[in-house]
Amino acid sequence: MNKLRLGKVTSAGLIGLVAFTVSPFIAAQEQEQAPEQAQAVPQSQTDTDEIIDVGLARIEDGTKSQETIDTVADQTGDLMSQFRIETKVVDGLKVYNSQLSRQIEGQRRAMGDLRQSIANVALIERQIVPLMTKMIESLDLFVEADVPFYLEERRERVARLDELLTNVDITAAERFRKVLEAYEIENAYGRSIDSYTGTLNVDGLDRKVDILRIGRVALYYQTQGGEKSGVWDQKAREWVALPGNQNRHIRKAIRVARKQVAPELLSLPISAPEDA
Repeated sequence: MNKLRLGKVTSAGLIGLVAFTVSPFIAAQEQEQAPEQAQAVPQSQTDTDEIIDVGLARIEDGTKSQETIDTVADQTGDLMSQFRIETKVVDGLKVYNSQLSRQIEGQRRAMGDLRQSIANVALIERQIVPLMTKMIESLDLFVEADVPFYLEERRERVARLDELLTNVDITAAERFRKVLEAYEIENAYGRSIDSYTGTLNVDGLDRKVDILRIGRVALYYQTQGGEKSGVWDQKAREWVALPGNQNRHIRKAIRVARKQVAPELLSLPISAPEDA
């Protein structure tokens, strides 16, 4: 009986000894596995943070890339607008250049004509100077032979034309223009009617008179008091007194010429025309 108890005790002690011996080993293993598990958890957390950081970096890179794309798109739009503007400018310049080309061609033709005119100018001047001299001489004779209205003014005009012929500062073209202008003035006298104040010798006395000119057809005078009137006799080259009953007709014609009254039919003595 005691032997059996001893055996049991011995078995129990043996089991306890084994447990005691194994426990430290198991504890040691647990201690060895515990750091590994403790290290495994932080390692997994680190990988997740890195993935998040990479994702955030990619998002930031994408944002920057989108901003770059937007900037490039805006610049592209601006360049396209500028390109359209420049294209319109170029099209306008093409039209302008085409017009200038036609103008230049016309100017070239004009230059050719001018060269030809310059080549002939010496010949023209040699021919036009004698012509102007004859025209001035003829105008002088005409004024002296014509009805004597504005006589001093017309004589001075002819004298100025004579001076132009010897003035080296005036071109031949300007001289010729002045001569033609004088002829135009003389021509206009024959198509107009006017009245002006002058001085005439009436009955041996110099008196202020109103002179009435009707074209080159007739020339009259009347004293400013209206008591005496006369008409120019072109054939006799002198003034001829008119009867008193003509005074009122002359006075009315003078008022019409000065635009003091409306034009109307006038009754005036006029010499019959003669053959030239």
